[in-house]
Amino acid sequence: MPTIETQCCIAGGGPAGMMAGLLLARAGVSVVILEKHADFFRDFRGDTVHPSTLEVMHELGLLDDLLQLPHQKVDHLSGQFGDDRLRIADFRGLPVRAPYVAMMPQWDFLSFLAGHASAYPGFRLEMNTSAQTLIEDDGQIVGVQAIAATGPLEVRARLTIGADGRHSTIRSAAGLKVEDLGAPMDVFWFHLSRQPTDSDESTGRFDPGQIAVTINRNSYWQCAFVIPKGASEAVRAKGLADFRSKIERAIPFARDGRAAELQSWDDVKLLSVSVDRLRVWHRPGLLMIGDAAHAMSPVGGVGINLAIQDAVAAANMLAVPLRSGTVSDSDLAAVQRRRMWPTRATQAMQLMVQNRIVRPTLASTKPMRAPWLLRALLSVPGMRSIPARLIGLGVRPEHVRSPVAPA
Repeated sequence: MPTIETQCCIAGGGPAGMMAGLLLARAGVSVVILEKHADFFRDFRGDTVHPSTLEVMHELGLLDDLLQLPHQKVDHLSGQFGDDRLRIADFRGLPVRAPYVAMMPQWDFLSFLAGHASAYPGFRLEMNTSAQTLIEDDGQIVGVQAIAATGPLEVRARLTIGADGRHSTIRSAAGLKVEDLGAPMDVFWFHLSRQPTDSDESTGRFDPGQIAVTINRNSYWQCAFVIPKGASEAVRAKGLADFRSKIERAIPFARDGRAAELQSWDDVKLLSVSVDRLRVWHRPGLLMIGDAAHAMSPVGGVGINLAIQDAVAAANMLAVPLRSGTVSDSDLAAVQRRRMWPTRATQAMQLMVQNRIVRPTLASTKPMRAPWLLRALLSVPGMRSIPARLIGLGVRPEHVRSPVAPA
């Protein structure tokens, strides 16, 4: 079996894995990333790059180059509750270089990170290579066994980082226990064309028994239709015509015939929502980050950005001990301590929205009004910045403090 020796092996080339790989390679650590897909092109992934992530890119000196890629700027978010229309978050007052959400295809963002990481001599990206199991030596994780396009591959490393998503193979192989926090919903994602006469505003619409989100992607609308947890098969069983009718009731602009653009169920992708987290993120020689450590609700679209914050914190705290060969289990525990509180706080807010807004709306048959607490909060000028900060910057945003290796 071919063997690669490296200081850090990262399983998963998503946002958390690619950012961790870039930062560690920049700090002079040798890194191998294993990505199971042959490329980054996968549709209906989260495309939101929040102000916190844009600020990280600014700190790396890469923001201007990143913004040369096709994207749309969302500087505020609105909610429609029956006849009540509220501006829920306005990002324009945030104290960052780019005070907006950049809607950017995730494959472009990941390719951008990979391209800049590859400029560092210690960086290696193995595409079409799937991590299968962990290599353990006397209780210490010392690497990963994988399957590459050419056959079995072994990667030996001082540290393995599991960043392989909410269905993490590495997490299962490590035997780490997951705490399921519950979710009352699943989401159907689809595209509808955008017409010149349409509003340019991205909006969440809450009506009795239904929730829809429409995100302006310039030439099209990226749409989410929220359904009760586990109801996808029942929705499909009623047929596509019935689903189109639901869309027309939930999304006013779809009533002009655009719902007919959904010609088969292949045009509709299901996101099975889960909210969970590991109680312990590490074992000797292993650290979990991103969705592999904590799956987030789509509420606020913050999952990608929280994963990137994990990666920044991990690089800040582990680059020097990795480079010197002294990384210990206490170092890994320190990363979890740093990131556990933001994870808990963010998930607590998501659960509150799920339980107090999403669940009652899906069960309701009465005319909707915006929740009184939300109306009260947004009626106070000094309080209006809170939702923007929570969504745009998150709880305890991280800043790049990992060193830069001498040229």
